Amino acid sequence: MSAPHVPVLLDDVIAALDPGPGRIFVDGTFGAGGYSRAILATGAQVVGFDRDPTARRFAEGLGPDFRLIEARFSEMDTILGEGSVDGVALDLGVSSMQLDEADRGFSFMRDGPLDMRMGPDGPTAADIVNSAEAGELARILWVYGEERQSRRIAAAIVRRRAEEPFTRTLEFAGFVERVLGGRRGAKVHPATRTFQGLRIAVNDELAELEAGLVAAERVLKTGGRLAVVTFHSLEDRIVKSYLTLRAGRLPGGSRHAPPVVAGAAPSFELMFNGAKGPGEAELAANPRSRSAKLRAAIRTSAPVWQDAA
Repeated sequence: MSAPHVPVLLDDVIAALDPGPGRIFVDGTFGAGGYSRAILATGAQVVGFDRDPTARRFAEGLGPDFRLIEARFSEMDTILGEGSVDGVALDLGVSSMQLDEADRGFSFMRDGPLDMRMGPDGPTAADIVNSAEAGELARILWVYGEERQSRRIAAAIVRRRAEEPFTRTLEFAGFVERVLGGRRGAKVHPATRTFQGLRIAVNDELAELEAGLVAAERVLKTGGRLAVVTFHSLEDRIVKSYLTLRAGRLPGGSRHAPPVVAGAAPSFELMFNGAKGPGEAELAANPRSRSAKLRAAIRTSAPVWQDAA
Protein backbone atom coordinates (compact mmCIF):
# COMPACT_ATOMS: atom_id res chain seq x y z
CA MET A 1 0.00 0.00 0.00
CA SER A 2 1.36 3.44 -0.91
CA ALA A 3 2.20 6.00 1.75
CA PRO A 4 -0.57 8.49 2.71
CA HIS A 5 -0.67 11.66 0.64
CA VAL A 6 1.07 14.61 2.33
CA PRO A 7 -0.58 17.90 1.35
CA VAL A 8 1.27 21.13 0.71
CA LEU A 9 2.23 23.33 3.69
CA LEU A 10 0.81 20.73 6.11
CA ASP A 11 2.79 21.81 9.18
CA ASP A 12 1.97 25.49 8.61
CA VAL A 13 -1.74 24.77 8.13
CA ILE A 14 -1.91 22.67 11.30
CA ALA A 15 -0.05 25.36 13.26
CA ALA A 16 -2.51 27.98 11.99
CA LEU A 17 -5.58 25.88 12.86
CA ASP A 18 -4.29 24.81 16.30
CA PRO A 19 -6.51 21.70 16.53
CA GLY A 20 -6.95 19.61 19.64
CA PRO A 21 -9.35 17.42 21.66
CA GLY A 22 -12.93 18.65 21.94
CA ARG A 23 -12.70 20.86 18.84
CA ILE A 24 -14.43 20.47 15.48
CA PHE A 25 -12.80 21.33 12.15
CA VAL A 26 -13.88 21.45 8.53
CA ASP A 27 -11.59 20.10 5.83
CA GLY A 28 -13.37 21.86 2.99
CA THR A 29 -11.33 20.20 0.25
CA PHE A 30 -10.92 16.65 1.56
CA GLY A 31 -9.20 15.18 -1.54
CA ALA A 32 -6.97 12.34 -0.37
CA GLY A 33 -7.49 13.28 3.27
CA GLY A 34 -4.05 14.58 4.20
CA TYR A 35 -5.22 17.55 6.29
CA SER A 36 -8.01 15.51 7.87
CA ARG A 37 -5.58 12.83 9.07
CA ALA A 38 -3.26 15.40 10.61
CA ILE A 39 -6.13 17.17 12.38
CA LEU A 40 -7.61 13.90 13.64
CA ALA A 41 -4.19 12.95 15.05
CA THR A 42 -4.49 15.84 17.53
CA GLY A 43 -7.71 14.41 18.98
CA ALA A 44 -10.04 16.80 17.18
CA GLN A 45 -13.14 15.94 15.15
CA VAL A 46 -13.26 16.61 11.40
CA VAL A 47 -16.05 17.10 8.89
CA GLY A 48 -14.72 16.71 5.36
CA PHE A 49 -16.34 18.17 2.25
CA ASP A 50 -15.66 17.07 -1.32
CA ARG A 51 -17.86 17.26 -4.39
CA ASP A 52 -15.88 14.42 -5.98
CA PRO A 53 -17.59 11.09 -5.13
CA THR A 54 -14.36 9.18 -5.72
CA ALA A 55 -12.79 10.90 -2.68
CA ARG A 56 -14.80 8.64 -0.39
CA ARG A 57 -12.27 5.81 -0.77
CA PHE A 58 -9.73 7.92 1.11
CA ALA A 59 -12.07 8.24 4.10
CA GLU A 60 -11.89 4.55 4.96
CA GLY A 61 -10.44 3.87 8.38
CA LEU A 62 -10.47 7.47 9.61
CA GLY A 63 -12.60 6.51 12.59
CA PRO A 64 -15.67 7.81 14.41
CA ASP A 65 -14.35 11.37 14.77
CA PHE A 66 -14.57 11.88 11.01
CA ARG A 67 -17.43 12.19 8.57
CA LEU A 68 -17.35 13.01 4.87
CA ILE A 69 -20.07 15.03 3.15
CA GLU A 70 -20.33 14.86 -0.63
CA ALA A 71 -20.99 18.55 -1.30
CA ARG A 72 -19.25 21.78 -2.25
CA PHE A 73 -17.42 23.53 0.59
CA SER A 74 -19.51 26.64 -0.10
CA GLU A 75 -22.43 24.71 1.44
CA MET A 76 -20.72 24.12 4.81
CA ASP A 77 -22.69 26.80 6.68
CA THR A 78 -26.03 25.58 5.36
CA ILE A 79 -25.21 21.98 6.31
CA LEU A 80 -23.46 22.57 9.64
CA GLY A 81 -25.02 25.83 10.87
CA GLU A 82 -23.53 29.16 11.88
CA GLY A 83 -20.90 29.32 14.63
CA SER A 84 -20.55 25.53 14.75
CA VAL A 85 -16.84 24.81 14.14
CA ASP A 86 -13.43 25.78 15.50
CA GLY A 87 -11.53 25.87 12.22
CA VAL A 88 -11.75 25.59 8.45
CA ALA A 89 -9.01 24.44 6.07
CA LEU A 90 -9.24 25.01 2.32
CA ASP A 91 -6.65 23.62 -0.11
CA LEU A 92 -7.71 25.05 -3.45
CA GLY A 93 -7.34 23.92 -7.03
CA VAL A 94 -7.09 20.42 -8.44
CA SER A 95 -5.88 17.67 -6.11
CA SER A 96 -2.85 15.47 -6.76
CA MET A 97 -5.07 12.41 -7.00
CA GLN A 98 -7.16 14.07 -9.71
CA LEU A 99 -4.07 15.11 -11.65
CA ASP A 100 -2.69 11.60 -11.47
CA GLU A 101 -5.85 9.93 -12.79
CA ALA A 102 -5.79 10.05 -16.58
CA ASP A 103 -9.52 9.41 -16.99
CA ARG A 104 -10.34 12.65 -15.15
CA GLY A 105 -8.76 14.71 -17.93
CA PHE A 106 -7.09 17.32 -15.72
CA SER A 107 -3.55 16.76 -16.95
CA PHE A 108 -1.83 16.54 -20.33
CA MET A 109 0.97 14.43 -18.88
CA ARG A 110 -1.04 11.32 -19.79
CA ASP A 111 -3.86 10.76 -22.23
CA GLY A 112 -7.48 10.81 -21.13
CA PRO A 113 -10.90 12.23 -21.98
CA LEU A 114 -11.08 16.04 -22.05
CA ASP A 115 -13.29 16.17 -18.94
CA MET A 116 -11.85 18.18 -15.98
CA ARG A 117 -14.98 17.99 -13.80
CA MET A 118 -14.36 17.75 -10.05
CA GLY A 119 -17.87 16.37 -9.58
CA PRO A 120 -20.14 14.12 -11.64
CA ASP A 121 -22.38 16.82 -13.10
CA GLY A 122 -22.22 19.71 -15.55
CA PRO A 123 -20.48 20.35 -18.88
CA THR A 124 -17.02 18.94 -19.52
CA ALA A 125 -14.00 20.78 -20.90
CA ALA A 126 -14.72 19.11 -24.24
CA ASP A 127 -18.26 20.51 -24.19
CA ILE A 128 -16.90 24.04 -23.72
CA VAL A 129 -14.10 23.69 -26.26
CA ASN A 130 -16.40 22.27 -28.90
CA SER A 131 -19.41 24.56 -28.44
CA ALA A 132 -18.47 27.94 -26.90
CA GLU A 133 -18.19 30.92 -29.23
CA ALA A 134 -14.71 32.23 -30.00
CA GLY A 135 -15.22 35.31 -27.82
CA GLU A 136 -16.28 33.25 -24.82
CA LEU A 137 -13.39 30.84 -25.28
CA ALA A 138 -10.95 33.75 -25.44
CA ARG A 139 -12.48 35.23 -22.27
CA ILE A 140 -12.11 31.94 -20.39
CA LEU A 141 -8.47 31.54 -21.40
CA TRP A 142 -7.62 35.19 -20.69
CA VAL A 143 -9.49 35.66 -17.39
CA TYR A 144 -9.10 32.20 -15.84
CA GLY A 145 -5.92 31.01 -17.53
CA GLU A 146 -4.17 34.40 -17.80
CA GLU A 147 -3.18 33.30 -21.29
CA ARG A 148 -1.88 36.24 -23.33
CA GLN A 149 -2.52 34.46 -26.63
CA SER A 150 -6.14 33.69 -25.73
CA ARG A 151 -7.70 35.11 -28.90
CA ARG A 152 -5.23 33.32 -31.12
CA ILE A 153 -5.87 29.99 -29.42
CA ALA A 154 -9.65 30.48 -29.41
CA ALA A 155 -9.76 31.29 -33.12
CA ALA A 156 -7.67 28.21 -33.94
CA ILE A 157 -9.91 26.00 -31.79
CA VAL A 158 -13.02 27.19 -33.63
CA ARG A 159 -11.42 26.52 -37.03
CA ARG A 160 -10.24 23.04 -36.09
CA ARG A 161 -13.43 21.87 -34.32
CA ALA A 162 -15.45 22.59 -37.46
CA GLU A 163 -13.60 19.65 -39.02
CA GLU A 164 -13.30 17.40 -35.98
CA PRO A 165 -14.24 17.91 -32.31
CA PHE A 166 -11.67 17.69 -29.52
CA THR A 167 -12.06 14.69 -27.22
CA ARG A 168 -8.65 13.81 -25.66
CA THR A 169 -6.20 15.64 -23.43
CA LEU A 170 -2.97 14.85 -25.29
CA GLU A 171 -4.56 15.69 -28.63
CA PHE A 172 -5.78 19.04 -27.35
CA ALA A 173 -2.52 19.91 -25.56
CA GLY A 174 -0.54 19.12 -28.70
CA PHE A 175 -2.87 21.30 -30.75
CA VAL A 176 -2.40 24.28 -28.41
CA GLU A 177 1.36 23.73 -28.46
CA ARG A 178 1.38 23.86 -32.27
CA VAL A 179 -0.79 27.00 -32.31
CA LEU A 180 1.72 28.74 -30.05
CA GLY A 181 4.71 27.60 -32.09
CA GLY A 182 6.09 24.89 -29.84
CA ARG A 183 7.94 25.10 -26.56
CA ARG A 184 11.07 26.94 -27.67
CA GLY A 185 12.90 25.82 -24.54
CA ALA A 186 10.12 26.87 -22.16
CA LYS A 187 10.08 25.11 -18.79
CA VAL A 188 6.27 25.21 -18.69
CA HIS A 189 4.19 23.42 -21.34
CA PRO A 190 2.48 25.90 -23.69
CA ALA A 191 -0.95 24.40 -22.91
CA THR A 192 -0.65 24.90 -19.13
CA ARG A 193 -2.58 28.17 -18.97
CA THR A 194 -5.23 26.94 -21.40
CA PHE A 195 -5.84 23.84 -19.26
CA GLN A 196 -5.99 26.00 -16.11
CA GLY A 197 -8.54 28.34 -17.67
CA LEU A 198 -10.77 25.50 -18.84
CA ARG A 199 -10.58 23.70 -15.49
CA ILE A 200 -11.58 26.80 -13.55
CA ALA A 201 -14.46 27.47 -15.95
CA VAL A 202 -15.71 23.88 -15.89
CA ASN A 203 -15.82 23.83 -12.07
CA ASP A 204 -16.74 27.50 -11.52
CA GLU A 205 -13.85 27.57 -9.06
CA LEU A 206 -13.55 31.30 -8.43
CA ALA A 207 -17.24 31.77 -7.64
CA GLU A 208 -17.04 28.68 -5.43
CA LEU A 209 -14.08 30.20 -3.58
CA GLU A 210 -15.87 33.50 -2.99
CA ALA A 211 -18.95 31.70 -1.69
CA GLY A 212 -16.77 29.36 0.38
CA LEU A 213 -15.06 32.23 2.18
CA VAL A 214 -18.47 33.65 3.09
CA ALA A 215 -19.56 30.20 4.31
CA ALA A 216 -16.41 29.91 6.44
CA GLU A 217 -17.08 33.32 8.00
CA ARG A 218 -20.53 32.11 8.99
CA VAL A 219 -19.64 28.65 10.23
CA LEU A 220 -16.68 29.63 12.44
CA LYS A 221 -17.08 30.23 16.16
CA THR A 222 -15.53 33.29 17.78
CA GLY A 223 -11.81 32.52 17.92
CA GLY A 224 -12.11 29.95 15.15
CA ARG A 225 -9.28 29.69 12.62
CA LEU A 226 -9.39 29.86 8.81
CA ALA A 227 -6.42 28.57 6.78
CA VAL A 228 -6.48 28.81 2.98
CA VAL A 229 -3.84 27.43 0.61
CA THR A 230 -3.85 28.76 -2.95
CA PHE A 231 -1.82 27.76 -6.00
CA HIS A 232 -2.18 30.64 -8.45
CA SER A 233 -2.60 34.40 -8.41
CA LEU A 234 -6.32 34.43 -9.24
CA GLU A 235 -7.20 32.47 -6.11
CA ASP A 236 -4.69 34.29 -3.93
CA ARG A 237 -6.00 37.72 -4.94
CA ILE A 238 -9.53 36.71 -3.96
CA VAL A 239 -8.42 35.36 -0.56
CA LYS A 240 -6.13 38.33 0.12
CA SER A 241 -8.82 40.86 -0.79
CA TYR A 242 -11.50 39.10 1.26
CA LEU A 243 -9.44 38.72 4.42
CA THR A 244 -7.90 42.18 4.15
CA LEU A 245 -11.33 43.78 3.91
CA ARG A 246 -12.85 41.60 6.64
CA ALA A 247 -9.91 42.45 8.92
CA GLY A 248 -10.68 46.16 8.53
CA ARG A 249 -7.52 46.95 6.59
CA LEU A 250 -9.02 49.30 4.06
CA PRO A 251 -7.17 50.84 1.10
CA GLY A 252 -6.30 54.49 1.65
CA GLY A 253 -7.36 55.77 -1.76
CA SER A 254 -5.51 57.98 -4.23
CA ARG A 255 -6.07 60.95 -6.50
CA HIS A 256 -7.78 58.54 -8.91
CA ALA A 257 -10.04 56.81 -6.39
CA PRO A 258 -11.50 57.86 -3.03
CA PRO A 259 -10.65 55.85 0.11
CA VAL A 260 -12.94 52.97 1.00
CA VAL A 261 -15.31 53.95 3.80
CA ALA A 262 -15.19 51.70 6.85
CA GLY A 263 -18.23 49.46 7.18
CA ALA A 264 -19.02 46.68 9.63
CA ALA A 265 -16.76 45.70 12.52
CA PRO A 266 -13.90 43.41 11.42
CA SER A 267 -15.01 39.77 11.36
CA PHE A 268 -11.45 38.43 11.03
CA GLU A 269 -8.03 39.19 12.48
CA LEU A 270 -5.09 38.30 10.24
CA MET A 271 -2.68 35.83 11.83
CA PHE A 272 0.32 37.16 9.92
CA ASN A 273 1.02 39.73 7.25
CA GLY A 274 1.17 38.54 3.67
CA ALA A 275 1.29 34.87 2.74
CA LYS A 276 3.52 31.97 3.74
CA GLY A 277 5.16 29.77 1.11
CA PRO A 278 6.94 26.40 1.23
CA GLY A 279 10.46 26.07 2.59
CA GLU A 280 13.43 24.65 0.72
CA ALA A 281 12.93 21.13 2.09
CA GLU A 282 9.30 21.00 0.95
CA LEU A 283 10.17 22.43 -2.46
CA ALA A 284 12.81 19.71 -2.90
CA ALA A 285 10.41 16.97 -1.83
CA ASN A 286 7.38 18.24 -3.75
CA PRO A 287 7.96 20.49 -6.79
CA ARG A 288 4.19 20.98 -7.09
CA SER A 289 4.32 23.12 -3.94
CA ARG A 290 6.38 25.88 -5.58
CA SER A 291 3.41 28.20 -6.15
CA ALA A 292 1.55 27.44 -2.91
CA LYS A 293 0.62 30.28 -0.55
CA LEU A 294 -1.02 30.12 2.86
CA ARG A 295 -3.16 32.89 4.35
CA ALA A 296 -4.77 32.52 7.76
CA ALA A 297 -7.08 34.50 10.02
CA ILE A 298 -8.97 34.25 13.32
CA ARG A 299 -12.71 34.85 13.52
CA THR A 300 -13.65 37.75 15.78
CA SER A 301 -16.88 38.12 17.76
CA ALA A 302 -18.27 40.60 15.21
CA PRO A 303 -21.40 39.62 13.26
CA VAL A 304 -21.12 38.19 9.76
CA TRP A 305 -20.89 41.00 7.21
CA GLN A 306 -24.30 41.51 5.64
CA ASP A 307 -22.92 42.15 2.16
CA ALA A 308 -21.86 38.52 2.21
CA ALA A 309 -25.46 37.43 1.77
